[in-house]
Formats: sequence, C-alpha cells, structure tokens
Amino acid sequence: MKSTVHILVIDDEPQMQRALRTILRAHEYRVSTASTGEEGLALAAAEKPDVIILDLGLPDMDGTEVCTQLRQWTQVPIIILSVRDDEVDKINALDQGADDYLVKPFGTGELLARLRVAQRHLAKNQSESDTVIVSGDLTIDLARHIITRGGHDVKLTATEYRLLAYLASHANRVLTHPNILENVWGPEYQDDVEYLRVFMSQLRKKLEDYPKKPVHILSEPGIGYRFITDI
Repeated sequence: MKSTVHILVIDDEPQMQRALRTILRAHEYRVSTASTGEEGLALAAAEKPDVIILDLGLPDMDGTEVCTQLRQWTQVPIIILSVRDDEVDKINALDQGADDYLVKPFGTGELLARLRVAQRHLAKNQSESDTVIVSGDLTIDLARHIITRGGHDVKLTATEYRLLAYLASHANRVLTHPNILENVWGPEYQDDVEYLRVFMSQLRKKLEDYPKKPVHILSEPGIGYRFITDI
C-alpha cells in the first residue's frame, strides 16, 4: 500500500532537491519542492502537506522566518535540514516552531527515522479536535485551512490566510499594528502600517458584506485590529 504522506521540501539547492525527491519517492512519499521561502509558504497554504522539510539558508528569507510564519496558522511537522551546526541556530529554529533538526550531510536512515517521528506527531494532531472559529456567517477551520462564508468556500491568498488566521487565533483581543506585521510578515515590516491596511482592505472585500462597515474585523483607530466572534 502506497504512502499518502505528502512532503514539502523547501530548499534552494537543486542537487539537494533531486536527492530528497529520489530518497522520498523511493519510500513512496509524495513530494513537492520550493526554492524560496515565499514559494514554500504559498505551497504550504495551497497544498497542505503533511510534513515540511526546510533549509535555513534560503535566498529570500531565513528558514526561521518561514517557521515563524507557518506557525501562525498550521502545526504541520517541520524538519530543519541545514549546514549550520551551531547550537544557537538549532535552538533558534526550534524556538520558532521547528519540530526537528538535521545537519547536512545526513544519512538516509536518519532522515527516514525523523520522518517516522513526524508522522506520529501528524497522527496525534489529526486525532485531536479541529480548531473552528465562528464569526457570524464566517467559519474559519484552522486545522483544515478552510474558510467559509454563508456556507460557501472563500478563496484567500497565502498572505491573506496568514493574516486572517493570526487575527482569528487571537479572537476578541486587540492586536497592535506592529504585532500583526511582525508575526505575519516579519520584524522588518513592523512600521509598514500602510502595507497592512492594503491587505486588510483586500481581506475585508472577501469576508464582509459591507467592507467599509466591517463586522468581523474591527479597526481600533491608531492601535490595530480586533477579530470579533461575538456576532
């Protein structure tokens, strides 16, 4: 019986991508690959893999930032593969939400063993109750990454989903502009309030009956936003 476990590999080295595809497919895993952090985040949102294998040295962002962004909306097991053998790097990656850490070069047997551990975590997570947040006619299933409005699916971009998931996971709390920007985009975006407003406007157009008079995501003038469930 073939494995239905889907692995997303985020690594910019073509040789490493080929090696991992060969190893994993030989053991009947399904494999997708991404070469940048942004591409990996988009694929994670679109394809909902069961396990993510992540390199820290990506061309557009550090792998720890990818971990941070993923952990805003998913608990998918993340295994770091990196040439960095420094304890500080390992601790930082694990603190940002990685589940495991392997140093390159690594043995095939060791990688497969770590994947088996990740699959056990996956099975445990799937046995737990889904986290479903309801706001009026809007339902957000964080475990399954499904958004519905009035019973119909809502299609969001990866960034829109991360923004909504972060707000909804802190429902009824005021979240400041810098807090949202740091946790959804990264610390370098803390002061880009206009950037956040653009995405919030796009999100409201998809979620609200009257985007200029929102009921799901309220503005706290000069402070931030609050996602409301008491509707």
